[in-house]
Amino acid sequence: MESSLEFSSSVGSVASQLSRCRTFKVLVIGDSGVGKTCLTHRLCAGQFPSGVEATIGVDFRERALDVDGEKIKLQLWDTAGQERFRKSMVQHYYRNVHAVLFVYDVTFPASFSGLMSWVEECRQNSVGQEIPRFLVGNKNDLRDSRRTDGQVSQERALSFAKAHGMMFFETSAKNQSLKRVNGQRGDKEVLYQQDKVEDVVMAVAAKLKRQKKPTMVNAVPHSGSFKVLNKRKPEKELWTCC
Repeated sequence: MESSLEFSSSVGSVASQLSRCRTFKVLVIGDSGVGKTCLTHRLCAGQFPSGVEATIGVDFRERALDVDGEKIKLQLWDTAGQERFRKSMVQHYYRNVHAVLFVYDVTFPASFSGLMSWVEECRQNSVGQEIPRFLVGNKNDLRDSRRTDGQVSQERALSFAKAHGMMFFETSAKNQSLKRVNGQRGDKEVLYQQDKVEDVVMAVAAKLKRQKKPTMVNAVPHSGSFKVLNKRKPEKELWTCC
């Protein structure tokens, strides 16, 4: 009987180890209204949400992935863009973060100009250059290739990404699949890059997988999303992803 119990315990331990996977905290930041919540919904649930409200505090969602035979889990922290909803929790957001997504709206240049304040907030909260950073231009489906003003050009975004050591993507949380499209700028033809949302999440996962012995975030017993309002106990939402 004792031998049988030891064997059962050993099998359970091995199964537990096999089911474990490295978990990474990914912070999603940017001005209010750029589509951070819709983007994290697509990244985790694979669909565009039918309706969303302004994020209060923070929502987080998880996405489990298999990268080159290794199971990893991304915890995507969707933070409030409005100062009044995030002021008391900023330090908590940045604690033990493994990667940061900087999101802006390609049709709203002010959201791109605001990126510097987010870069500065990262610096103030000790997020070093060793932490992978990704620049994501969202709402690509609303880009008007006939216009030259009132939009953020990809050349400008790419220049910003290079200056700050970021990998650049331009995508749409709404469109299921995107193709490269041609536009006109004066008498010059312009090729606009359009990336799939899945390209973003896979790039983040691949980058983090290559990191050696990361400080992993604490495991969460529930896979889904919740809101943190100051220091209250998190509340579960009605849906789950991954």
